[in-house]
This record gives sequence, structure tokens and C-alpha cells, in this order.
Amino acid sequence: MSEQEVKRFRFTGDTPQRLDKFLVTCFPNQSRSRLQMWIKEGLVLVNGRPAGKAGQMLEGGEEVEVHVPPVRPTEVVPEPIPLDILFENRDVLVVNKPAGMVVHPGPGNERGTLVNAVLAYVPDLQGVGGMLRPGIVHRLDKDTSGVIIVAKNDRAHRFLQQQFKERATEKVYLALVDGAPPTPKGRIEAPIGRDTTHRQRMKVVPPGKGREAVTIYHTVERLPAHTLLEVHPLTGRTHQIRVHLAFLGCPVVGDTVYGRRKPTLSLGRHFLHAYRLTITLPGEQVSRTFEAPLPPELEAALEEARQK
Repeated sequence: MSEQEVKRFRFTGDTPQRLDKFLVTCFPNQSRSRLQMWIKEGLVLVNGRPAGKAGQMLEGGEEVEVHVPPVRPTEVVPEPIPLDILFENRDVLVVNKPAGMVVHPGPGNERGTLVNAVLAYVPDLQGVGGMLRPGIVHRLDKDTSGVIIVAKNDRAHRFLQQQFKERATEKVYLALVDGAPPTPKGRIEAPIGRDTTHRQRMKVVPPGKGREAVTIYHTVERLPAHTLLEVHPLTGRTHQIRVHLAFLGCPVVGDTVYGRRKPTLSLGRHFLHAYRLTITLPGEQVSRTFEAPLPPELEAALEEARQK
């Protein structure tokens, strides 16, 4: 069994703070419920003694010691799920992901993901870039369709990942929104952070409280009650486009998390589609552009919007 990693922190806040809230700042990639479970299991010590409860108050100067439990290895099972392949060579696989498909396994989504499907198609992909996310260099939300690129080997994975890190790729989305943005085209610069009251949601936060997020948009078609936008995210924050467009007052049609609870069109998903990806492939000097056409349900929703 793997040994537990021990991490130590000192609380230096000016005002008292709950232990679990302090741990969220120390482990931003862990959910608050997971951190509370660590406290309950006796893995968190305050000044050398096991923490009494998640709501224990830190007054200032306390040393917090966390025995991080080892990650339990999980084997991802290949599944023969059909893939809409846009391009393939020895290094990469470019796929048109359908809405409703999660990119990689996670709690509540262990099967039926893009990774499960790709592993059945490319059996030796296991382990490339990580056991649970083999080949994955970027993600799309579950209900966002469109272009996604998968690396077939470690060299390709590192090469592609570096481009996303350096923002050397160009990602273009099509979004149908309720109403219209304040201007036909624009640039949204608003930092995004996790919503502390709803941990599964993100939101625009004050400067210094979240991560930089920049989105450019322009109008493709103005409709009676909706607007079709072409959107270019320059950063890759979780739910970035959906959060930024809702922030402008024109949420994505069908987005019941950040937009209207009752969709304004006959659509069982949100109208966000990764339409185009421009990227340089391993071993090449000139970038390539891959496009995925709008799926039938989005074409139908767009036509419905035109008729309103």
C-alpha cells in the first residue's frame, strides 16, 4: 500500500476561520466534502491533535497537519462505443464528441466516457498522460459537443499539452444565447472562481479572488429572441463560456445551471458546440484546423429560433 503524504500548513488569517474552509484554500483541487471526510477519518491534525470537527475554528497561528490518503488506482475499462472520428494519424485522434458524453471517468461516471471509447479503439493508450485520463489534453463539458483531440503516445501528449498551456491553439465555439449581448462583438475579461455556496458551479469573482479568464465573441446571426455567437475562449477555465455569457446577461440557451431554468427552445441540452480547433500536430510545422458541423438537434433548435 502507498504511504500517506504529509502536508503541513500554518493558519495566519486575521479573522477566525472554519477548518474545512481553510483546507479548501490549501487543496483547491479537492472538494469540500472530500476534505470534511479526511477530517472525520482523523487524517487532519491541529497543533498535533486530531481535529474535532470540520467546523472547528482556527484563531490564528495553528499548525495544520494533513495526512493525504493515497490515490486508489482505478482501471479504466475499454468499451466499444462508436466514435465520430474527424482525423487520425499515428500520434493523434480527433473526435467529434456528442453531447451527453463525459470526457473521462469520475465519481458517478465510471463508464460510457470518451476515454472508455477511445481505449477500445486504441488499446495501447492506457497510461498515456495518466491512468484515469489517458490521452486527454483538454476537455469539453458533458453537454458540449464538438472537436476534441486525443494524444496516442506520451510524446504527442506533451507536445499538445504544451500548446494548450502556452495558449498557442485557437478554439472556436458556436453558442446560441437568450437575448443578445450588450454589443455585437466584444471581449470579456472577468476572473472566474468556484461558487462557495454551490461547489459544483463557477462564477465571476472580484479581481484577485479567482483565475484570469478572457473570452472574445462576435455575432454571427441576430434572431427575434436569440443571438448566434462565435466565441473564442483565450483561457480554459471550467465552464468559462457559459459563466461569461451569463455574466453578460445573455446565457446559453438550455443552460439550466447558469441560465434560465426552463429552456426557451425545444432542446434537451445547452446550445454550445466546439466548432473549430486549430493546432499544430507533432512533427509538423504548420497548424491544422479541424471542424465539426452542428449536430442535428442544434440545427433544429436554430431553425426554431429563426421561426419565433
